[in-house]
Amino acid sequence: MKLKEVLGLSNAKLIIGNEQDELTHFSKDTRTIKENDTYVAIIGENFDGNKFFKDAFLKGAKTCIVSSISSDENLEKYRDKNILLVDNTIDFLVEVAKLKRSKIQVPVIAVTGSVGKTSTKNLIASVLEQKYSVLKTQGNLNTKIGLALTILNYQNEECIVLEMGMSQFGEISTLTNIAKPTIAVITNIGTSHIGNLGSRENILKAKLEITEGLNGPLLINNDNDLLHEWKDAEKKQEIITFGIEETSDYQAKDIKYLTDGCSFRIKNYQFHLPVYGDAFIYNSLVAFIIGEKLNVSYENIASALNNIPTEEHRMQKIETNGYIIIDDTYNASFDSIRLALDVLSNSSGRKIAVLGDILELGDFSRKIHEDIGSLIVKKNIDLLVTVGPMAKYINEKAKSLGFSINKSYHFDNNKDAIKFLKETRKAKDIILVKASHGMNFKEIVEGLHE
Repeated sequence: MKLKEVLGLSNAKLIIGNEQDELTHFSKDTRTIKENDTYVAIIGENFDGNKFFKDAFLKGAKTCIVSSISSDENLEKYRDKNILLVDNTIDFLVEVAKLKRSKIQVPVIAVTGSVGKTSTKNLIASVLEQKYSVLKTQGNLNTKIGLALTILNYQNEECIVLEMGMSQFGEISTLTNIAKPTIAVITNIGTSHIGNLGSRENILKAKLEITEGLNGPLLINNDNDLLHEWKDAEKKQEIITFGIEETSDYQAKDIKYLTDGCSFRIKNYQFHLPVYGDAFIYNSLVAFIIGEKLNVSYENIASALNNIPTEEHRMQKIETNGYIIIDDTYNASFDSIRLALDVLSNSSGRKIAVLGDILELGDFSRKIHEDIGSLIVKKNIDLLVTVGPMAKYINEKAKSLGFSINKSYHFDNNKDAIKFLKETRKAKDIILVKASHGMNFKEIVEGLHE
């Protein structure tokens, strides 16, 4: 894409440079800038990217996109470079990404949901990579900045897999109208961001914004109560359902938990995963559907599923000192804790659940933590350890429903919990460690390594 093609977007003006030059590889971080890259100066809460355009040029950037520049700046020394002045760099990114997307003629898969977006996106990409070159969202850069940068860095890959996150109404709408997906996925509707949106029904409404830019089928988790109900009432959208419990277009059956993971059947195909838990089976259903739609062979799909990479802090199994830690400290919600407890309760050995606060729940916080306490008594859990001001409600609710006070312990901080666990742990224990990222539960995982 040449500079001349983007002039006027967000009132973009080329104040120095050559409008025939190509815009290549966009980055908002000067630390990642390479030769001939395009630097985009983003203004955040605690920084102003406009101040670093000189650093970008020193790193080899060809073009800098800024929203302000000092009138005292001597621009002549950048005569062989390009400086594009715009009203708002984020708005500019969005508009240029829309322009770039309009020229892309390959399948674009968009993934959203309360839980499992990143894992599902990665597994879809792994399946598609068996046959195609794939561009995917890196990490969880699922905001409009991250999504726009992903599309702008498209280089003739044969498929694109994008993750879409949100915390408010309108955000998915913006993302889907940039991406214009040809296939979309909603993994589930849970309680993440319920403090902002007020109800699960509103979360459903916000996630369904993905259909605004969609030109193709929508894949939904048919076991999710709200998606199941919505599907029965929806008349316009092309819907493909997947599930384990509810009868679905694609349903996992004959599920078996093995010493080295789990196995299951989709239609007449048998699969093996080297990991545990229904969460990964749901992810696999989505990856299978999309692989099948895009003509990836069963053998290649099976190969991708059988080699799921372990993601750090996401149901990561760590064997140490004769016992097993399940490190799921990346983040937490009611739904992800429920799925993690399912894995723990189906494991062999003494089962220890170490749970902390789920953050950003607003007025719903106490009830949701108490609901987790109700889950505990239904699972085959041998020892409950909670940490944090809200997690105490998990503990109190579990005990009120009959969970033994001799198997339930609460601590105000990670340090005390680590001390207790190190004194209590035994060979062959399996210890689930899970809380919102802000609780820094990786500190507990690291403490148990010692």
